[in-house]
Amino acid sequence: MLPLELIRRDPESVRSAAQRKGEDAPVDEILELDRRWREHLHAAETIKADQNRLSKEFAQTRDESLKGRLKEMAERARADLAQAEAVKRQLDDLLLRVPNIFDDSVPVGKTEADNVVVREWGSRPDLASPRTHYDLGESLGIMDFEHAARVSASRFAFLLGEGARLERALVQFMLDVHTREHGYLEVQPPVLVNSASMVGTANLPKFGADAFKIEDRDLWLVPTAEVPLTNYHRDEILDAESLPRKYVAYTPCFRSEAGAAGKDTRGFIRLHQFSKVELVKITDAETSMSEFEGLLADAEKILQRLGLHYQVMLMCSGDMGFAQYKKYDLNAWCPGLGRYLEVSSCSVFNDFQAMRANIRYRPSRGAPPRFAHTINGSGLALTRTIDAILETYQRPDGTIEVPEQLRPYLGGVDVIGKR
Repeated sequence: MLPLELIRRDPESVRSAAQRKGEDAPVDEILELDRRWREHLHAAETIKADQNRLSKEFAQTRDESLKGRLKEMAERARADLAQAEAVKRQLDDLLLRVPNIFDDSVPVGKTEADNVVVREWGSRPDLASPRTHYDLGESLGIMDFEHAARVSASRFAFLLGEGARLERALVQFMLDVHTREHGYLEVQPPVLVNSASMVGTANLPKFGADAFKIEDRDLWLVPTAEVPLTNYHRDEILDAESLPRKYVAYTPCFRSEAGAAGKDTRGFIRLHQFSKVELVKITDAETSMSEFEGLLADAEKILQRLGLHYQVMLMCSGDMGFAQYKKYDLNAWCPGLGRYLEVSSCSVFNDFQAMRANIRYRPSRGAPPRFAHTINGSGLALTRTIDAILETYQRPDGTIEVPEQLRPYLGGVDVIGKR
């Protein structure tokens, strides 16, 4: 969330940033509630000050006529405090609905057409008649959408045999690289989290419709491991010397995709359940932007090791999201689809999430605590990485060459589908 002091001091910049993100920001309502909140607090404090003076007078004079006035003043002070608390609850709720501002380096734009390709790596494979991942996967018997729809619903999938083994190999490969080479601590987090955790990462209240909630319980299926990893330090004060904290986790993820009706309904692309290896950093304010670029490079390294052509895209203001301060997408080329698929979104939030989750650090001994900065990104999303591998490494006979880096994780298997 944004500091109330910022909205008081510069409401126009907050309003302008929200408009450029294509988001609503109830700035006027917040300022009015803030005025009323402070008005009630001031009234209560004034009454209490008068009450203290009258109490001293009573202690000296023992004038019984003062008792009634003291009682009346106490009741008025309580009433004003109760009103102040009620207004503050409304104010806090509205503050959760104000989008983050964004960095000066973010291009201003309205749609994905205004995003900027920062760089590309590798080249598109030259394939005569590339097939889609779902065509290849079904013909090889490693993907099954029909049975998944019968067992669950649409937007679910089975991975079978070498398909399931490929995902497991990718998970192990990614975790090994991120822990052994990039210095992340591996975590196996819960995949059910409470509402406070969802609020902490800005998934609530705005994106509740895109998440799955357990009926009659304050538990949500995680839309991403970002939620439990970031909230691991909720309501804590960390030592600056311990920063950055770097975590990596592999989890299933669950999204209702309420805001994506009709998009990518075919294939292993936009599912209600999918898997990701997620990277999260908690940093100090001074190093967050450099740590953000470092996390992006860590995710890119996986794509490079897999030999997948990709682009790094800097997202414009209107396509970057409610909570992000700056965001890159990593898009892998899929020859069969003839387009790029996002395999990772890497975002820095400045102190936006940390304020919501109350994650702070102490810069030095005796110094007042400051809100931390948070960063996350997929390293990588498994479903679309599998899509890119199948389509990039397909052979004319419909089998799939296994990327060299994955062969040790597949017991030396170099071709999927070889009879």
